[in-house]
Amino acid sequence: MPRSRATLIGFAAVILWSMLAVLTVGTAPVPPLLLNAICFGIGGAVGIVWLMLSGEIGSLRQVPLKVYVIGTAGLFGYHFFYFSALRMAPAAEAGLIAATILLGGREGSVDGAMAGYALALVCAFTWSGYSIISRSFGAVPTGSVAVFCLATAVLSAVAHLQFETALWPAGALGWLSVIGLGLGPVGLAFYVWDIGVKKGDIQLLGVASYAAPVLSTLILVLAGVAAPSWSLLAAAVFRPRGGRFPL
Repeated sequence: MPRSRATLIGFAAVILWSMLAVLTVGTAPVPPLLLNAICFGIGGAVGIVWLMLSGEIGSLRQVPLKVYVIGTAGLFGYHFFYFSALRMAPAAEAGLIAATILLGGREGSVDGAMAGYALALVCAFTWSGYSIISRSFGAVPTGSVAVFCLATAVLSAVAHLQFETALWPAGALGWLSVIGLGLGPVGLAFYVWDIGVKKGDIQLLGVASYAAPVLSTLILVLAGVAAPSWSLLAAAVFRPRGGRFPL
């Protein structure tokens, strides 16, 4: 595959991830681990169906176990921290992770919001590590992402049963948000990103990924989830490095 085409495919992930925050907010009050389990179950199932239809399901046997372990840890860790952050802190602020807006426009307690911001920062570094390591596994087929997703779903389901009380989406909009997450930002996005970072221009994709939190914040404002403010604009423009894939 030409490098330019792979890079373009990787760009699709940035667009899909711009919908992550608003869809996550729409899934309330589903707890983070249960949300992980449902969404990654959908994303993994879609990947397995694609592999079966394309006749490439057998390629999964060639993937080393350590790749599955690292990939699963990256996806499980990032999304557990991300979903937890958006449950504990205001969605726009948690998405941008900027100190200039830590004390503005939030709901809930200060302690809860600060814990949410801390989790947002941790998830940023988790994703950075996952992306960089994925680059080093360039020969591993993209279909392996389906296994990452399904393993993440299983781990999340087990952890959910141990630590959470089941709360389901509120109405049709909530379920549509869950399905949308599983098909897009927590599904297709990982397959196209894997192609991009392995075969495309990783530096260019790294720069493009900075647009995801800003686009995500804009969508939150347009959807009425976050209130527009000068501090939010300043945070979007001057936010520090630490997004999905800082380089």
